[in-house]
Amino acid sequence: MLRISQHISIADNEIEIYAIRAQGAGGQNVNKVSSAIHLRFDINASSLPDFFKQRLLTRKDQRINKDGVIILKAQQYRTQEKNRIDALERLSSIIKSATIVQKPRRATKPSKNAKKKRMDSKTQRGKLKQLRNKNLN
Repeated sequence: MLRISQHISIADNEIEIYAIRAQGAGGQNVNKVSSAIHLRFDINASSLPDFFKQRLLTRKDQRINKDGVIILKAQQYRTQEKNRIDALERLSSIIKSATIVQKPRRATKPSKNAKKKRMDSKTQRGKLKQLRNKNLN
């Protein structure tokens, strides 16, 4: 059972975990041991609330394919168990990020005083450049 928050948890049978061979450096050990973890989690078939499913499916995340399956590959560590824990933590953080609702942005306008200051500084800068021109001639 993967616990996301106090109210949300995912059953182990909803998460598919496979051990695969890791890529990259590792010497002879990398050819013998399947230490990397390939995790698959089907959002549509899960027991998550509909709100979370919608939020996850609308995210622009390359780890979520068009069928609504989260695919993670964990191969950072040398042991299979550490990679499994890492993959589950990453899945948990993806689902937690869907719970955060950003507050809507409100458009603001600069104040009259801010506009006046900006225009005054532009005028002053222009006058300075005019003075430079007159001194050269």
